[in-house]
Amino acid sequence: MNQSNNLFNQAIPQIKELEMWEKYDFINSPFIEIPHTVKMDKITKIIVDMQYPKRGMQHSIEKCLIRKEALERLLIACTYLPQELSFKIWDVYRTWNLQNELYYAYKPEIIKQFNLQNLSLEKQEKIISNYVSIPNKNEILPPLHTTGGSIDLTITDLRTNKDLEFGIEFDDFSDLTNTAFYEKEDLNEIVKANRRLLYNIMTQSGFTNLPSEVWHYDYGNRAWGYYENKPAIYKGIFTIDKMPLIISFEEFIKILENDNSSKNSIELRKHQWN
Repeated sequence: MNQSNNLFNQAIPQIKELEMWEKYDFINSPFIEIPHTVKMDKITKIIVDMQYPKRGMQHSIEKCLIRKEALERLLIACTYLPQELSFKIWDVYRTWNLQNELYYAYKPEIIKQFNLQNLSLEKQEKIISNYVSIPNKNEILPPLHTTGGSIDLTITDLRTNKDLEFGIEFDDFSDLTNTAFYEKEDLNEIVKANRRLLYNIMTQSGFTNLPSEVWHYDYGNRAWGYYENKPAIYKGIFTIDKMPLIISFEEFIKILENDNSSKNSIELRKHQWN
């Protein structure tokens, strides 16, 4: 799946803010547990570094759980990465309890950072939701990460064991987190190129980006549906015990080897996955 460097250096467009999206055609897609590292043809292409357990969030989970179709597209994205680079996953599935904890932990910080003190609650929530979903319990319009179709990630250099520079840290809140921020400002060409690399690889692989967060990508949930103008296929799953099925990465690969229903599965079988 070789692509020219020009494809992954295309400018990041200014994308409209996410609005509520009620079109859906839900499927009972299984969840896959991604191991700490995933290798493609014996080269590390995914490193799991879940952030909320490290940050001491009470309701965080150690497992990295993602929907089957979203994982297929993440592995497709791995085939686009230069040999010396790997994805580093910060967060995927969240329980409702974790989403609720994050919302009330981050809400005061976001209000202060963006000077929202004098706005109505409705206007505050609209801006806050660009950075942390409101913890409602509506399975049709759920917090994005409760679907298993949202992924927060960066790119790391295997030669130096350092993450590429993106001009912002994970879960920082400012205009700098806007994915296209460095497109409109003559600030740092390295940051601009790194953001373009991640954005173009992920969108080429079937994901959409939440424009307020450079690290956040979606497949199958209502955000993806909104930007692709398609019905969402993943509803909110608020507790792990309500998941339709959880399978190991090894089981997923076995399923992939017998799946001739999509170009993605055929393409992925060209590679060895560990």
